[in-house]
Amino acid sequence: MPPDLDITQYDVRPALGRHRVLDPRSLAYRRPYTGETIRTVEWAPRVPVLDQQHLLAQGIRTSELFDGVDDVDALGSCTANAATACLSVLLSHEACMVAGLDTTDAVAAERFAIALYADATTADEWLDYTWPSADCGSSGLGVTKALRRRGLIDQYGHATTAEELCVLLQTGPVLMGMEWHDAFFSPVSSLALLDEIPDWRKSPVVGGHEVLITALESVAQVEGEFSYEHTILRCRNSWGSWGDNGSFRLSLALLQELRSGIDLIQPRLDFSRTLS
Repeated sequence: MPPDLDITQYDVRPALGRHRVLDPRSLAYRRPYTGETIRTVEWAPRVPVLDQQHLLAQGIRTSELFDGVDDVDALGSCTANAATACLSVLLSHEACMVAGLDTTDAVAAERFAIALYADATTADEWLDYTWPSADCGSSGLGVTKALRRRGLIDQYGHATTAEELCVLLQTGPVLMGMEWHDAFFSPVSSLALLDEIPDWRKSPVVGGHEVLITALESVAQVEGEFSYEHTILRCRNSWGSWGDNGSFRLSLALLQELRSGIDLIQPRLDFSRTLS
């Protein structure tokens, strides 16, 4: 394990299980913003919206997936759920099937995500526990390493600024780990931004969460500078139909406000291997 990891651990609960892990070596794998045109873009996952909660209602029994494990109704497996949605963008349906990911079946895809969660907890070598045995959570860095160890991606890059994130989104979706405030569980409406939740700043941080940024819905720039308030991201969540049919939105202004607790990672395939 690299000695200089910057690790922030959060309480793991059924809907939340992300830890923040930063590796200083990641700074060498950024795509800086150099003033190029940034356009709106959308990346649509091939898998249905996943649900890391209500596993039993979906017919998912963890006792059947792993030896010596009891059935649980929810897991803090948000990193693997976000990474599963991301993989379904990078690979064609046929390539996903070869990898063991059925993009036509939400339950089968959730089972894939649970197995990937186990790999992610192992890749997070700093963790004291792993799944299956403990619902210990994982990190965006850990689950991305797990994808690479499986040979499903070739590389991954990072963003440290809002502008760098917009550059990454021009070429593919991006995993975002964030601190989750209790107020965020209750958006104003299905189409409203997280920004619009009243008094969210007074609401406590209740855990860490991983989502997949799938779209740059609007871009606002004034004299070459981003208007953070009017540049809007859409994120795929893994709580079933919660929010806008499984997604939610936030502005770059909110991202900037939460920046100290956020990490941004983009899993990538070489162009020669991209099968989408």
